[in-house]
Amino acid sequence: MIFHESLLREHQSLVGSDIHWLSNLANTAAFLMASMPDVSWAGWYLFDGTALQLGPFVGPVACTTITPPHGVCGTAFAEQKTMCVPDVSNIENHIACDPKSRSELVVPLTGDFAIGVLDLDSYTIGRFGAQEAAFCEQVVKQVIDVSDFTRSLL
Repeated sequence: MIFHESLLREHQSLVGSDIHWLSNLANTAAFLMASMPDVSWAGWYLFDGTALQLGPFVGPVACTTITPPHGVCGTAFAEQKTMCVPDVSNIENHIACDPKSRSELVVPLTGDFAIGVLDLDSYTIGRFGAQEAAFCEQVVKQVIDVSDFTRSLL
């Protein structure tokens, strides 16, 4: 866990100087991809009032729209709970954006309102566990604490 504490400090310094949510989401996706081994995709899906739309990410091409409660992302968003799935092939409503993906970690992004989810994928079964979930929940909290999600893109 000491390694995660060091990464949390590094992430806080990365996002702490910018309140623009888009910059923070983009840099956080890149940060997670670079600092967590064996992650094939790191990014965000943002809620537009009806569905989750693809946001900033790092990795292979991804699905663009996910309607809650479909898939791991849609279920985590609908239930507002972190989901750590050791083997996505065991999930009946899994959405296979990348057919090589085997495990997934999804953390809701919620401030004053439901914003979206952080999504991490790996080609390795069982890649994510309780420690990674707790770490990513803290990363999401850091993003929420410093970002102004009412700010438009322009």
